[in-house]
Amino acid sequence: MPEQPVLAGVDGSEGSVKAAYWAAAEASRRNAGLQLLIVNDDPARADHAEQAVRKIAAKCRVHTPEVVVTAEVATGHPVEELVRRSARAQLVVLGARGHGGFADALLGGVSTGVATHAACPVIVVRKNIPTTVGPVVVGVDESPCSQQALRFAYAAAARLHAELVILQVWHEEGLLAVPLAPGDRDRVQHEIEQALVKQTAPLREQYPQVATREVVQRGHPVSVLTDSARDARLLVVGHRGSGGFDGLFLGSVAAGVLHHATCPVAVVRDAEGTG
Repeated sequence: MPEQPVLAGVDGSEGSVKAAYWAAAEASRRNAGLQLLIVNDDPARADHAEQAVRKIAAKCRVHTPEVVVTAEVATGHPVEELVRRSARAQLVVLGARGHGGFADALLGGVSTGVATHAACPVIVVRKNIPTTVGPVVVGVDESPCSQQALRFAYAAAARLHAELVILQVWHEEGLLAVPLAPGDRDRVQHEIEQALVKQTAPLREQYPQVATREVVQRGHPVSVLTDSARDARLLVVGHRGSGGFDGLFLGSVAAGVLHHATCPVAVVRDAEGTG
């Protein structure tokens, strides 16, 4: 919703500043405001926190003058506060790891915790500068949360004027206890490819301007997703909202993607989920 802001959790580090820039650009694409937030649990650092968040806000206003930027310092636990505020945001953006004045506030565990429990989609931006070329990649299966992720990915690709790569990963361990014979493997591959085309057909019609490529690949989900998204602008995965991950996207897979992907990662919860 346009009246809801993009919320960026920052900590004063260089990595969180890059995440804030990404959030500001995304707010511009969404015609939304940007809310910068530092969660500080040490009263002795209150002045430092205020100075840090104001400095980042000033930089964002220079980079994206069309975006209304607000800045705030809140007290409390970073995960709890960011999750609470996610209910009033259309998107939460976080740095993957902090290395500055409030480095302890946005460590990887905080980003993962917020991505797992937030009421809105969460994007985790790595330290390296995100690419401005390349596709949006979305990992899908046949679960409801996968459909939410797919819709999010189509909308993101449309805003970025990017190609969308829809990737479904499978491996025998998810189907049978023993490896498939080559002929059976080909049959399963073909069946998944046909199901994927059917699954994506309505959104291809809804977003005719988005060039779409569907890929079904056998392998380990973390390695295939991260390899496929190496040069991507965004990697999107789905989340159930109850703390677990549906289908192929078990908690360990999502955590692996968040840890290993070099591009920004969006975690999209199932709208039907609880939390």
